[in-house]
Amino acid sequence: IRFKDIDRLGHVNNANHLTYFELARVKYFLDVVGSNVDWNREGIILAKVIIEYKQPILLEDEIFVYTKCSRIGNKSFDLTYSIIKMEYGKEIEVANGLTLMVCYDYETKKTIAIPEKWKGQRK
Repeated sequence: IRFKDIDRLGHVNNANHLTYFELARVKYFLDVVGSNVDWNREGIILAKVIIEYKQPILLEDEIFVYTKCSRIGNKSFDLTYSIIKMEYGKEIEVANGLTLMVCYDYETKKTIAIPEKWKGQRK
C-alpha cells in the first residue's frame, strides 16, 4: 500500500482498487500470454468494471490480488479479481471485481477476435 493511496479517513480510497486490478491484470497477462505481444498493433481495451467493496484497506495491510480468466468469448473475455489481506494468518477478502476486456487492433481501430495463441495459454 502506498501512502498516496490513503484518503483523509485513513483507508485506501476506492479509486485505487482499479489501479490494483490493473497491476494484477498486467502481471497476469504477462504470465499467461508472455511478452511477445506487439501492443502497438493488437491489444486489449477495458470495456467494463464492476467492484464490490467489502472491508477497508489500511496503510499497514499487506494485500494480494488473485486474478483469473472467468469467461472467453469471440472478441472479449472477463477477468475476475479478489483483493485479499492477511489478518492473523488468514486470508480475508476485502474486495472483488470483474473487468470485461475487448481485443482491439490499434492499426485498424476495430475490435478483433481473441488471438488463438492467447487462448491456448489460458491459466
